[in-house]
Amino acid sequence: MSTIALACDHGGYELMQIVREYLDKNGYAYKNFGTNSLQSCDYPEMAIPAAKAIAAGECEKGIFICTTGNGIAMTANKIAGIRAALCTNVLMAEMTRDHNDANVLALGAIIVDSKLALEIVEKFLTTEFSGAEKHCRRVNRIKSLDREGG
Repeated sequence: MSTIALACDHGGYELMQIVREYLDKNGYAYKNFGTNSLQSCDYPEMAIPAAKAIAAGECEKGIFICTTGNGIAMTANKIAGIRAALCTNVLMAEMTRDHNDANVLALGAIIVDSKLALEIVEKFLTTEFSGAEKHCRRVNRIKSLDREGG
């Protein structure tokens, strides 16, 4: 089983603790990039090194949480090789893995409750990329933007 990069800010800290308990209970390996408290902080400070670890192959996937999920997803998506998806329901998590080969799940702590968040996490972690030709073509085009510089 591969390593999951975890990143959150103070707004996502409490939900991240619940996600960590789920990961521990289910035997997932992870690397915590913080934050480690409710003290106010800036989500890019955690998202950037976590996303770089995924891009470098040190971690396979990531779960990033901030208050709405938007800021941390936007930050992650600035790192070449990252395809972060903000998911608010289980179907979004399934489809973004199946169709987009997303490698980062972004969650909004005030958007999804803990029960739904864990259902989304489970679906994200257990759904494989379909590898269908049309999806590969689209994902490869996204990847080409990393090489082209946008």
